[in-house]
Amino acid sequence: MSLRNIAIIAHVDHGKTTLVDQLFRQSGTFRDNQRVEERAMDSNDLEKERGITILAKPTSIEWNGTRINIVDTPGHADFGGEVERILSMVDGVILLVDSSEGAMPQTKFVTGKALALGLKPIVVVNKVDRPDQRIQEVLDEVFDLFVTLEANDEQLDFPVLYASGRNGYASEDPDRREGTLEPLFQKIVDHVPPPSLDQDAPFTFLVTLLDRDNFMGRVLTGRVNSGVVKVNQPIHALDNDGNVIETGRASKLMSFRGLERVPVEEARAGDIISLAGLAVATVANTIADPSVSVPLKAQPIDPPTLSMRFAVNDSPMAGREGSKVTSRMIRDRLMREAESNVAIKVTESADKDSFEVAGRGELQLGVLIETMRREGFELGISRPRVLFGEDENGDRTEPYETVVIDVDDEFSGTVVDKMNVRKAEMTDMRPSGGGKTRITFSAPSRGLIGYHGEFLSDTRGTGIMNRLFEKYGPYKGRIEGRKNGVLISNGAGEAVAYALGPLEERGILFVGVGEALYEGMIIGENAKPEDLEVNPMKSKALTNFRASGKDDSIRLTPPKRMTLEQAIAYIDEDEMVEVTPKNIRLRKTHLDPNERKRAKRVSEAA
Repeated sequence: MSLRNIAIIAHVDHGKTTLVDQLFRQSGTFRDNQRVEERAMDSNDLEKERGITILAKPTSIEWNGTRINIVDTPGHADFGGEVERILSMVDGVILLVDSSEGAMPQTKFVTGKALALGLKPIVVVNKVDRPDQRIQEVLDEVFDLFVTLEANDEQLDFPVLYASGRNGYASEDPDRREGTLEPLFQKIVDHVPPPSLDQDAPFTFLVTLLDRDNFMGRVLTGRVNSGVVKVNQPIHALDNDGNVIETGRASKLMSFRGLERVPVEEARAGDIISLAGLAVATVANTIADPSVSVPLKAQPIDPPTLSMRFAVNDSPMAGREGSKVTSRMIRDRLMREAESNVAIKVTESADKDSFEVAGRGELQLGVLIETMRREGFELGISRPRVLFGEDENGDRTEPYETVVIDVDDEFSGTVVDKMNVRKAEMTDMRPSGGGKTRITFSAPSRGLIGYHGEFLSDTRGTGIMNRLFEKYGPYKGRIEGRKNGVLISNGAGEAVAYALGPLEERGILFVGVGEALYEGMIIGENAKPEDLEVNPMKSKALTNFRASGKDDSIRLTPPKRMTLEQAIAYIDEDEMVEVTPKNIRLRKTHLDPNERKRAKRVSEAA
């Protein structure tokens, strides 16, 4: 049976996972009467809730005697660690672009990686049935993008199909609105080369994904680069320098069939497989026949740009809502994450009670925290901070991002003002049709922390912001932080309506009546710049006299509830987010007011 290995790359929400669903159905991978969830490839709970792909996943379909291995890749740059490794497993890519939105920043990120590896793209303009489609302009944008990314002549001569993933048709005619995905299957078979690898050489295999299985232990996924591997064959693992880090046997081999992993007896060069039997080997290691001593070249990975402190929860409510609260449990979980996710780096603090976790961006670290929270962990999380570098002259550098903003014309002035305050430089501004403007900035990552929520408020929820790591550039100096202070509880107890009523006049409350509070917990935002300690537990003094009208029930505005990402973006340097399976609370790092004053004096002196 002939073989094709392809990856589908696209920007977030351009429909790649939906298209794969239709490829499954039309290739007969799913029975006609089989109940299958929508976006079957997004199997992780967080992927389903957020409608994004976080983990790269291989799958496989058969069409007219050809096995097509497909890898669905994440579109967010935060999960770029996945993308870089995945592309080394395939021989071609399908670039999916929305017929209205066109080529977006994350498309640029992944496409740049694919073109650099010499992969030849098939361009699929998706959602051609949109009323606001602009197919020809989008194709021109894709061509310009390829030129910018220094594509060679062969890559610039790309085939184009016009499709609707949701309705399950593709065609070479941009005006066609019916049919099947047969033209896409045919284009994959004709345009993507079969793997040209040596079947007779000794077995080699580069690990690109790692996951754990309760029965098999570590499961390593990748493509067989040369030779043949059979069950129970002796193998060893090499690091990037060619050192042997482990020897063992291939105790289990699995191949992908649809969404399932099925056991196989052997795998040949070009096959994408999962392999079990090794306990130490990890991502970017070479698994090979014992006679092999030279490792396969692994794709270098862009450095982390952001870090957060994950600490043991030391609030007065610690241990009440979660089952995993000790530093040892947190350490084991973070080390396991760093092992399988090469874009994350974990370092332990000297006191062993906290860990510095560095990653690609707020979204990636937010997903990790949310996952841990659902697993029963309690954590204290610090404000994100960027990782600085140094240039050859010893001057400080910081990460910059390319920010592309699509916004209604009426809000463009506000967005430009806000971005200027954050030391961003505008590099392009053009109308994008339909009363919208597309503005491009080069901005220090530091200034963008916490801006997304404010951006949505400023644009009444209609703005779209896309960010992409650009470079390390010169340090931009101080950037203004949050303008408002916070309301801090001065004691422990339950919030009382009688006390919260007057506090509403001071600012916005984050807590409601009856919620358990503790000293140093942040219960709201002050309307003024300074922090204010308040008593939200103060109850009414009881007397024998009743004044008419005074005892009417107090009506409170519903409190502002923050999501995990909003809370992390909101806090200041001297604050933390307490994350438990049931609650997200904001608090001061130092709960005692005297300690807070001391810490403030120390930081001002520094």
